[in-house]
Amino acid sequence: MQNETLVQLAVDALEELKGKDIVTIDVREKTSVTDYMIIASGTSSRHVKSLVENVLEKVKEQGVRPLGSEGLEGGEWALLDLGNVVVHVMQVPTRQFYDLERLWQGAEQSRAQHGPDAE
Repeated sequence: MQNETLVQLAVDALEELKGKDIVTIDVREKTSVTDYMIIASGTSSRHVKSLVENVLEKVKEQGVRPLGSEGLEGGEWALLDLGNVVVHVMQVPTRQFYDLERLWQGAEQSRAQHGPDAE
C-alpha cells in the first residue's frame, strides 16, 4: 500500500471515531525512521484506545501488518507503528506536554479537513 493511501486510511479511521485535531507530518526529509507521523487527540483513556484500535482494524482489513504498538494499556498516549507511517494518539494534556508538532516544526504539516475541528 502506498504511503499516502495508508495515511488517508489512518486519518479516516481516526475521524470515524471523532479523533480531535488530527495532524499529518511529512518527516521524509527529517528522519529515516518513518515517512509520516499522524498525531491526534482523544478525550479520555478509553477514547485514545478506541481510536488506535479502529486504525488497527482498518489497516488490517487492507492487509497491512503493523510493526508494533505501545501504550494501549494506559490510554494516555498510544502509538501504532505501521512502518512508513507512525500514529500517535494522546489525551490533550499529554499532547501539549510533548508537543510533537513543535519538535517536527521544520517538516510539512497538514491538518485533517473533515469533522468539527476542520479549519
